[in-house]
Amino acid sequence: MTNVTTQTPDGEGLTGSSLDGSLLLRPIRGGNAYEETVERLLQTIRLGLVGPGERLAAERELAVLLEVSRDTVRDAISALVDAGFIDVRRGRYGGAFVVNPVPSAVRGELRTAHSIATPHTSPADVRDILVLREVLEVGAASHAAAHDLSATDREKLWSAFNDTKVATTEDYRRLDSRLHLLIAELSGSPSLLTQVAACRMRVNELLDDIPLLPPNIAHSTQQHERIVLAILTGDQLRATEEMRAHLAGSAALLRGFLG
Repeated sequence: MTNVTTQTPDGEGLTGSSLDGSLLLRPIRGGNAYEETVERLLQTIRLGLVGPGERLAAERELAVLLEVSRDTVRDAISALVDAGFIDVRRGRYGGAFVVNPVPSAVRGELRTAHSIATPHTSPADVRDILVLREVLEVGAASHAAAHDLSATDREKLWSAFNDTKVATTEDYRRLDSRLHLLIAELSGSPSLLTQVAACRMRVNELLDDIPLLPPNIAHSTQQHERIVLAILTGDQLRATEEMRAHLAGSAALLRGFLG
């Protein structure tokens, strides 16, 4: 897994790993390089892999990670500046910084392509997203448990769980997303990770429309712990069952609030 250090405005490095800024920044194969670069950077920001106020990797590093030109990276960053997600600063400690707070929705020219959920999302749309999520994330947990995890992977997984355990209400959703994305990465399938990230973007837009209540967070934390322990002990059946139960809980909330 690639290590990337994100930066704060004072130039101090944050702890960096594929759990953070580089998790979704993998080589782009085929398609429109510009559109794919925008998509990867937008996912990285909206799923909290680079947090509010933190700096993205330098253009040259992003170009290497994504295997695109620096011009493509520069154009993508410019689009995200226009969309309200990035603030470019000049000077010694300059760079492309994620705005604080991160916008809850995409605006401008990117909206049609990158904003999935709308106030008119139908029950059928909600069901579609939830079924897709169950298929992807239950499978990810199962394969992560069956995978031969390194000591570093195991440490990252437990650390990601602990981050959600102590998260504030404001930080919870992005840290929850990080944990689920890491589980997908530990499945060993980059393609699965990409699909989980895209699905998670859709799910989060739905979750943003319902209240985030402390009792729900406490219950999710208990479920997260059981999922993580099952993966760490290589218990594939238990990991599958615990992830399915966890997703069923959030699905019930979404159906209750959104119909």
